[in-house]
Amino acid sequence: MTGTVRPDRDGRTAGGARPRRIAGRPGAGDTGDHPAGRSGTGVALVLAGLGVAVVAAFALAVTLGSVTIPLGDTVGSLLGAGDTRLDVLIRDVRVPRAVTAALVGAGLGAAGLLTQTLFRNPLAEPYVLGVSAGAGLGVALYVTAGTGAVAVFATGGLGAAQSGVSRLGSVGAAALGAAVLLALVLLLSRWTRSTVTLLVVGVMVGSVVTSVVSLLLVWTDPRTAQQYLVWGLGSVDGVANTDLPVLGGIVAAGLLGVALLAKPLDALLLGDDYAATMGVDVARVRGVVLVVAAVLAGTVTAFCGPVGFLGIAVPHLARLAVGTSRHRVLVPATVLTGALVGLACAIVGHPPGTGTVLPLNVVTSLVGAPVVIVVLLRSRRFAAGSVG
Repeated sequence: MTGTVRPDRDGRTAGGARPRRIAGRPGAGDTGDHPAGRSGTGVALVLAGLGVAVVAAFALAVTLGSVTIPLGDTVGSLLGAGDTRLDVLIRDVRVPRAVTAALVGAGLGAAGLLTQTLFRNPLAEPYVLGVSAGAGLGVALYVTAGTGAVAVFATGGLGAAQSGVSRLGSVGAAALGAAVLLALVLLLSRWTRSTVTLLVVGVMVGSVVTSVVSLLLVWTDPRTAQQYLVWGLGSVDGVANTDLPVLGGIVAAGLLGVALLAKPLDALLLGDDYAATMGVDVARVRGVVLVVAAVLAGTVTAFCGPVGFLGIAVPHLARLAVGTSRHRVLVPATVLTGALVGLACAIVGHPPGTGTVLPLNVVTSLVGAPVVIVVLLRSRRFAAGSVG
């Protein structure tokens, strides 16, 4: 086309010059690294440090709670040589809770990274796709049918074990609702060529579904509505040992999918047109990204309720930690950072010696959000408006 200069595969235009860099977005061949940069050794040290921190946070999450357990007894119980009186508490309550918290943080963090890259928007999160609203609608329909199953989310692992059928039904309803909304968004995406339009469509669909849920709650019994509201606060306490293989398996598969998408995600950072010149099938990659992000977010929502904050904050914290937007580095950093933040929220949500359990969304918003704001404001990179 006359007057149009497209870059070739090595990032140069037909005249041999590199395309002009757009403010706030990496230029061709630019990885979006932090101005200070990190060497390969520096990145490896950061990832190793995050891994050690995750292990330490996991140990604290198992040790601390309404009853503080000595670390030696915790390790002994996990190895089968501990105090049998503590085995039930550690193996059936503390360990599932800690594993769930790590999976929730890693899954939502990775899903948030996908959506922020796809929409090239630092405020994007996995729930903009409408899967959370769809899961909420499924649970609302299930609860208003008279089962009262959502109460198991507020009773912890013991309650879930005693009400296995009800819990299975509520999880299934949430998963089905999320899948239906995902299918609708994917169908609508076939008629949208712009990621911005798709973002708006997802938000609008979610708003409509949320309004339908509100109408259902208005017309239902107040006690049932209260159960739904408790579920909406989020919790990592209701996942039993029998649930972990399903939750862990789906999240692990989703994280593998995110890792495999690292190369096309780097291309998408430069825009759809440039990604196409790099040989990326933009429409196909967009569909895969939507599916993987929705599966991760929908699975977490089905088991733990709609957990906010993590999907939007964790990718930013990971970028600050490794100082790059290259996804082959950013993906493992996001997974580790998400697991660490999820475990930290689980620890704060169970203050030692109080017997009090704080809703997960209360912890993420009241405690986590101010910390992230301070970290971002102190970062010169984010203060300058660069998030790529």
